[in-house]
Amino acid sequence: MDKPLVIIVGADKGGVGKTMVSRALLDFLKAQGIENRAFDTEAPQGVLHRFFPDRAEIVDLIDSDGQMRVFDTLGSAVTVIDIRAGLLSPTLKTLAEIGFIDPAKCRIVVLHILGNSQASVDEVQAITAAIASARYVAVANHINATKFDFPHHAINIPALDVRACESVDAAGLSFAAYMNGAASPVLRGKVRHWLGLVFAQFGSARLTG
Repeated sequence: MDKPLVIIVGADKGGVGKTMVSRALLDFLKAQGIENRAFDTEAPQGVLHRFFPDRAEIVDLIDSDGQMRVFDTLGSAVTVIDIRAGLLSPTLKTLAEIGFIDPAKCRIVVLHILGNSQASVDEVQAITAAIASARYVAVANHINATKFDFPHHAINIPALDVRACESVDAAGLSFAAYMNGAASPVLRGKVRHWLGLVFAQFGSARLTG
């Protein structure tokens, strides 16, 4: 039997759009027919939980109860964990200490979200040093139109049209639900095109393979 798969999404720097990537990832997994569940570490009112109230549970991974809620219940479903801004390195350190960054127990993929700034890219060395045997995937999240040289090995998430992004957030829906809903056909078209590009990047990275 395949070992449980855990995908950790985070960054030490805030404002890089990590939860937006988590939201797109959950849509991707569902579109692929892959059973999944999610945990949101942004307590008490998580952003990921707001968009996926049926799938995303709020937990504190620094706390033993939160760790047990996630890691004592691993199974066939892919587990996605959206890490609160600034806590990726401490969370990876904690998981290493309790023995869960261990290929004998589960497969862990760390999606390290990089924003359009040198401060964000400067995290790469520290994060890669902290993940031990987990798989590292750098994600260049183009959160705005700023020209920036991301690491060549990063997968690329293009910027979503600002008006479309605002509309999805106001609706409180997943990207997939929004593009099949009743909003402006123009904005739904922009979201559909963007999500297709993002899905292609996730697919090329073979996150679940």
